[in-house]
Amino acid sequence: MTLALYDTMARAKRPFVPRDPGRVTMYVCGPTVYNYAHVGNFRPVVVFDVLFRLLRHAYGRDAVVYAANVTDVDDKINAKAAEEGVPIEVVTDRYLAVYNADAARLGALPPSFQPRATQTMAAIVEMIERLVHNNAAYAADGHVLFNTQAYAGYGELSGRPLDEMIAGARVDVAPYKQHPADFVLWKPSKPGEPEWDSPWGPGRPGWHIECTAMIEQTLGLPIDIHGGGIDLVFPHHENERAQGVCATHEPTYAAYWLHNGFLNFGEEKMSKSLGNVALAHDLLKSYPGEAIRWALLVGHYRAPLEWNADLLDQARRSLDRLYGALRRAAGVTPSTHQPSPQFLMALEDDLNTAAAMAELFALASRLETGDPQEKALAKGELLASAWLMGFLAADPEAWFQGGVDEDLKSRINGLIVARDEARRAKDWPQADRIRAELTALNVEVMDGPAGATWRLKEQV
Repeated sequence: MTLALYDTMARAKRPFVPRDPGRVTMYVCGPTVYNYAHVGNFRPVVVFDVLFRLLRHAYGRDAVVYAANVTDVDDKINAKAAEEGVPIEVVTDRYLAVYNADAARLGALPPSFQPRATQTMAAIVEMIERLVHNNAAYAADGHVLFNTQAYAGYGELSGRPLDEMIAGARVDVAPYKQHPADFVLWKPSKPGEPEWDSPWGPGRPGWHIECTAMIEQTLGLPIDIHGGGIDLVFPHHENERAQGVCATHEPTYAAYWLHNGFLNFGEEKMSKSLGNVALAHDLLKSYPGEAIRWALLVGHYRAPLEWNADLLDQARRSLDRLYGALRRAAGVTPSTHQPSPQFLMALEDDLNTAAAMAELFALASRLETGDPQEKALAKGELLASAWLMGFLAADPEAWFQGGVDEDLKSRINGLIVARDEARRAKDWPQADRIRAELTALNVEVMDGPAGATWRLKEQV
């Protein structure tokens, strides 16, 4: 395998070489579960799912260990729970279940681990104790803070000077801080908020220490790959790295740092706080999960992606083309279960999904125009390649006729037969009347050499 990944730390593409090919480790920052996730939250989910699939293809299914965390204690979670008058776990369990269901409908494989902050408190407290012992953290006024002056490499990941980092983090320059850039590892809970015991009094952890402790507990430190959105480079990942190195005395925290670009509405990043969001849960009522996934992967993962309805419609049409080729080649038996070399070459070049998609279309063309031997090879390579990107998992007929109950399907098929009979009898007025009835049912009829097929124009 010749996988090359763009490493944010190196600011360049680097050949991927795991520490242990028998245990490849990857961690990706997951959701804060207090509401439905918008579709931008799912861009890293599908991007790193593709990488997860590619790594398993290269090193073996059991050799890749992937953790994606859950932040289940947070100011917004606390506020939501207080508003509803329920414990925080009622809120977090509800929205985590929806998040996981939506991720599954977008074709994301379950990660090996999904650690939750509230279930990692003992490890979090123990790591903070280690940092204090290593003179990388200090207790002050009921808080424990990380001492940024104790780590000479602070700022290397983001490449920012210290004064810019202080401004960018919007840090609270509290009187108990030894340096303005120092950040909270543990803090007292406010009245009515959830709290946990610690050597520094009851309270709860800061956000950054949660991920570092969850990584160490589930994967061990250092790890091979750390992923997330570009907005997490600073302060979150910068602070994670500092904590992890100072807690373990390992020179490396993550060997490769990968970050996906924003999903934008117009000229602005999609954000709940800005109110410019499209909830994945709502989109899934109107579009197949594979179409949303295709739209999220159509551009390079590191580039910003403009989100609009046309993107989803184009994604569905692209998948229609691939599923249509499979439906027309239903009688072809695949002669391989391996992806095409050209497809692998594209994905191994820093997950070049656009080039990989182009190869899917090339394989679909070969499936329809090649000789029998080439068709058999093309079908196998198309299915295997598409699986590595999380596509073509449905039966082709189900793709085109999805969401139709059996009674409606029987009615539609009867109308298709009646229309074919009218066309054979050259009763064009009757054929047109039947087609109008099908259109009223939101059915699109597609005439071809093998007869008419149909699909719903949109999910119902």
